[in-house]
Order: sequence, then structure tokens, then C-alpha cells
Amino acid sequence: MTFLRDMRYPSPRELALAARALAHEHPGLVRLRQAGVSRAGRPLWLLSVARRRGGGPREVLVVAGAHANEPVGGATALDLARRVIRAGGGDAGWHFLLCADPDGAALHRTPRPYSLADYHRNFFRPPGPEQPEWAPSLLSPDRLPPETVALGALIDELRPVLQVSLHGTDLGGSWVQLTRDIPGLAEPFGASAAELRIPVETGASDAAGWPSPGPGIFVMPERELPAGAFHPDDVRLSTWYRAHRHQGTTAIVEVPMWASARVDDPTPHPDPRGALRMLAERLTEESARVARLRDGIRGGSRCAGPGAALLRAVDWTLGLIPSVAAQWTGACAPVEATAASIGSIDAFGRRLSLRAAAMLLRVLRAEGHPSAPGLDRLVTGWCEEFADRFQARWVPVATQVEHQSRTVLAAYERLSDVHPFPQGETLRLDMPPTLDPR
Repeated sequence: MTFLRDMRYPSPRELALAARALAHEHPGLVRLRQAGVSRAGRPLWLLSVARRRGGGPREVLVVAGAHANEPVGGATALDLARRVIRAGGGDAGWHFLLCADPDGAALHRTPRPYSLADYHRNFFRPPGPEQPEWAPSLLSPDRLPPETVALGALIDELRPVLQVSLHGTDLGGSWVQLTRDIPGLAEPFGASAAELRIPVETGASDAAGWPSPGPGIFVMPERELPAGAFHPDDVRLSTWYRAHRHQGTTAIVEVPMWASARVDDPTPHPDPRGALRMLAERLTEESARVARLRDGIRGGSRCAGPGAALLRAVDWTLGLIPSVAAQWTGACAPVEATAASIGSIDAFGRRLSLRAAAMLLRVLRAEGHPSAPGLDRLVTGWCEEFADRFQARWVPVATQVEHQSRTVLAAYERLSDVHPFPQGETLRLDMPPTLDPR
């Protein structure tokens, strides 16, 4: 794949072209079809690799591009498809939704970021109700965006034994969230991360309080969400849980663009509550600076199209911050925590205010607003502080893809060990030579 050799993230158009070429090269095995359209009319492409003759009646659905600012998933989906093709098909049908949010991807375009500041120059992450996977937890069924409707229909059509959602974080480590435990996954996941020099995020803030059967593996709670969870909505209402209707399991595989050992430190933090108070104060102060600039253009902006989408995302992000800061300083704040957990929360807070500022900067620049140069300096400074604090180290795109692919295959194989196929066979795909992770 050229984009991996070039160390860049593919666009939705490049993903579709590569998928079409695979379907042309392997007409009896590979199929490309349109599974729906976005709000703006962009196609949602599904690449399918048929199961091997005599394989079990199982399907795997891999979802890429659910978050516009996490572009590695498309490259991983194609890599996985090629591995299944080289194996002549698997004992399950494999289906790859190449980009679940092409409208968002059109607004977030950093195919080859050289620094955190470069990554944020064209940053976009839509508000929760416009995210395909999160929308059901925030909207009534009659208001769901077409991307969510299409994804839900695919899950009900395919009835996947395993749904995988490919995600990425800007800075930190790798971790996996599961809607049901997959015993034994921690071992191959950890071995891959160690070999590729990717830290394991052992205290991921996204999974605060969730059961963890192994380092970096988190199982979503079946009933009440634990105290200290930072999701503004109920993950059990997301499309991740829709696979449970068909006795399926969902795995969300996160991999970092920039790595940091600060999220992989198991030593006890000396003062978690004190640290969280400090982080909450900083987050509140930073978000207030962004909010003042946002208020300065409220009512006077003539934004439409991309500008309006950016402002919706700014407002959504700023709206989350007061409740997050309150949780960090409330009665449920942990008395004990590892340095990794506090590091993950620190990164989470930094990226909230930074993302709001970066998206607002794009609007101010487009309008020629006099505040744009000052906000530009602020965004650049926050990016530099973020990178310095966490000693950020770039993870090559090919290495990100390799680790995600290995983790997906390991999840499928371990799930097959727990729930064997009638024929007793599982998919053992060829692994390429170890990549140089430098």
C-alpha cells in the first residue's frame, strides 16, 4: 500500500480506489458495495472478503473512520483485508466499513502530520450527536444520522460474531475496550505492543473504573456505569452494543499517533486527588480562554457549511468541560490511582481545550478575525507543552497499522477459542516480517 510506504494516512477516496482494485483483482472472493450515504451524500463503502468454502456461519465487521480525527483505521482495514485475501478467505466472512464518517473525514485532513501542532492545524471532531457510533446514546431513533442508520443496518444484516471499531489517540498508548471479555487477549496484545515499542495505556481515562482482565484491556460494565467514568453519555446505547442483539462482541482498538511512557507507569501516584484538583483548575482556566474568544464571534459570524460544523463541535466540546472538571473534584474522585491513570486524565484534559481552540482557530482564520493570530500562538504553545510534558515520540503509520491488525486478529482467534467453529478451525493469517519501529 503506497500510503503506508509514504507514511501517511489514506483519504476516503484513496481507500475506495484501493478497495475497488482488490475487488477487481479477486472477483470471486472480494466484493465492494455501497452500504449507505452520509448526510452530505458521500458513499459509505463496504469491502467484503468471502469465507472459505466450508467455513463456519460467522461474520466479522470492522468499522474504520468512526471518529474523523483518528485516520489510521482505514489503512488498518485494508491491511486486514489483504491478509484475509492472502489466506484465500477465512472461516468467517470479513466485512470492512472503510469510513463510517466521510463528511467528518473531509473536514479533518492531516494525512502526514509532522507534529501535534501540524495535526491540529486542520483538526475536526464532530459533536457527539453527529458521530456514527455515539449518536444512539444521545438522540432518539427518529433523529439518527444516516451514517448511524447504515451502520445499524449492517450489524443487523451481518449479525457479526465480532465487531471491531478501529480508533486512535493523538498522544498516549494503546488499549482495547471490550463489550464482553475475550479471555487471553491481553497476552498477544501486550506482546505486540512491546515488540513495536508502543506503550500500553493501563489507566485509560475512557475506561475509568471498568474491569481490566489484563494490562490495557478493559471490559465495559453490563449495568451501571462506575463512578468516575468520563463519558458524557451511556456507552451501552452506542452501536458497539448493537452486536449483542446477535450474541456478538465488540472490540474497540486504540493506537497512538505519538507514544508516551507516562500512560504506562504502574507506580502509585502520591496524591491523586490533589493532582485532579490541579488538572481541573487548568482545564477550567484553559476552556474559559477559548470560550471568551468563542463568545466574541457569537451572533456576528456568518458561518455556513464547514464553519458551522466547526462551531457546533467547538460548542459541544466546551459544553462537556464543566461536568468533567466537577467529576475530577467531586466525592467520587479516587483516593488511590496509578501514575498511568493520572497521566491519561492529564492528556484527556489537555486535548479537550486544545481541540476546541484548534477548531475555533480554523473559523477565525477563514473569517480573517483579528483574534486569529493570538489564538494561533495559543494553540501552538499548548501543543508544544503537551508534547514536552509527555515526551511525545512519533509512531510510524505502518507500525500503528501493524499493531491494530495484530490485535484484531488476536481478538478473533481468542474469541474462536472460547466459541469454537463447528468445524473446529480458526483463522490463522500470515504475519509479515517484524517492522522496524523506529
